[in-house]
Amino acid sequence: MNERENDGSLMVRPRRLDASKAPEGGHGAAPAALSGGAPGAARPGVVYLVGAGPGDPGLFTLRGAELLATADVVLHDELVHTSLLDGVREGAEVRSVGKRGGDRVAKDAKQAEIDAELVALGRAGRSVVRLKGGDPFLFGRGSEEAEALARAGVPFEVVPGVCSPLGATAYAGISLTHRNIASSVMIVSGVTRAGKPFDWSELASVRGTICVLMGMQAIDAVVAGLLGPGRREPSTPAAAIQWGTRAEQRVVTTRLDDLPRRIREAGLESPAVLVVGAVTGLRDALRWFDRKPLFGKRVLVTRPRHQARSTSRLIRQRGGEAVELATIEIHPPPDPARVTEAVRGLSGYHLVVFTSENGVASFFGELTRLGMDARAFGVARIAAIGAGTAAALAGRGIRADIIPSEFRGEELAEAILADPVLAERRKAPPPVRVLLPRALVAREVLPERLRAAGCEVDVVPVYETRPAPAERRDELLRALGAGQIDVVLLTSSSTVDSLCDLLGDDAAARLDGVLVASIGPITTATAEKRGLRVGVTAEVSTIPGLLDALDRHLASLRSSTTTAV
Repeated sequence: MNERENDGSLMVRPRRLDASKAPEGGHGAAPAALSGGAPGAARPGVVYLVGAGPGDPGLFTLRGAELLATADVVLHDELVHTSLLDGVREGAEVRSVGKRGGDRVAKDAKQAEIDAELVALGRAGRSVVRLKGGDPFLFGRGSEEAEALARAGVPFEVVPGVCSPLGATAYAGISLTHRNIASSVMIVSGVTRAGKPFDWSELASVRGTICVLMGMQAIDAVVAGLLGPGRREPSTPAAAIQWGTRAEQRVVTTRLDDLPRRIREAGLESPAVLVVGAVTGLRDALRWFDRKPLFGKRVLVTRPRHQARSTSRLIRQRGGEAVELATIEIHPPPDPARVTEAVRGLSGYHLVVFTSENGVASFFGELTRLGMDARAFGVARIAAIGAGTAAALAGRGIRADIIPSEFRGEELAEAILADPVLAERRKAPPPVRVLLPRALVAREVLPERLRAAGCEVDVVPVYETRPAPAERRDELLRALGAGQIDVVLLTSSSTVDSLCDLLGDDAAARLDGVLVASIGPITTATAEKRGLRVGVTAEVSTIPGLLDALDRHLASLRSSTTTAV
């Protein structure tokens, strides 16, 4: 049994909760409260203009997520973070309608097509989410789409989003206003609809902060306009923020007259926000996002798709960007009848032991299929190998009675044998009956130790872990070859073996320039046996514990580099 990929930090030890009726919530599943036309769901025949925010999917609104999970059709901009689309319900139609580039005639024609399609979909009775970067009504042409819908008599709603000037500047450590520096903000577009430059003389009397969107392709003209008709001093502090709020964020600060040169030197391109004003001087004191240890790191997540999303979210919260490429897949067990038999016979066990979140999900899937719930466990004690597994149980109405201090099979066996309720039961026959629903292939240390102590253990495979298909090898090799992966997370021995099998005999050489981080000593031992050099091993075998260890390691490297300089 390996350390398992545990996402939570919850350690719940008392007894069972009331029977839970929470859904499994797999990929693309709409929240139960929103299904069947429930309040909050996207309504047929209505078009929703939804702001996706500036980039970080964590800034997406609750209302936006609610609509995304229930709409029939989702038409999204090209720059929308792809993880937002994980929230789309299964069976929904999802298409990109992005229109980047400098050809205004082509972009206008594309926009007309989008307007017409929104009208047609609404008239056809479809519920539609038009997912737009930033805020729909701030230089997003959302108002033009709303006008087209209004003329056609198609109902629509607008869901505001965090706009890029607010989001990007906050993540760059620049406060747009400050009591002692700036009391106003002006947000302008670098070009007008006709392609003509903005009339910079309109800003001559503005003393506050100026934000310029869509100005990168004409940066020299923008700066000339600000220095000339805009009457800004050449020494005015200025900044350019590319990919604001994302792990790819890059920031340049300098004098206004030197901004074009610095942008070119740094290689900054669109999308970017230009900020002009004394508030940009606050960045050195207020920057926080790009000081996170994981900032800018591209982290390979090898977990199965249904588990990768929660890991990716934690990575983004720490400033990194997740590269999801599952090296293992979860499949049904080879003998489903044994699982059915075990579930039906739950009342005959004194202890049920769960060693992974996948085991919990698979076992409860069968429990639900048979029309049963948490009450089926009766008086059985419940053991979980770690915090994530315990959290998965709690989400289904069960509180684990036994959780070891270290999340390994050896420690779990010791915790079970030390449990006072089970210890008392073992003093007299019949033997303690233990049900262990787990993966088809796993370490045998737990059942062996329990049997040695006189327990009767039924090991029932409830799922099977299989290697990823060979076609993923090319995708992985391309990412490694292009330098698109900085860190590899190893979350179990099975992910190690599958990753190495996928890369082939030279797996160690291909990963030589990448930081390898392991969830615990057992996984590290497996990796080292396969020839990998592990740079980080978590002390606490959970995903948060692994990321904490990675943060400490990277912070230490950064500190050493700073000291050396």
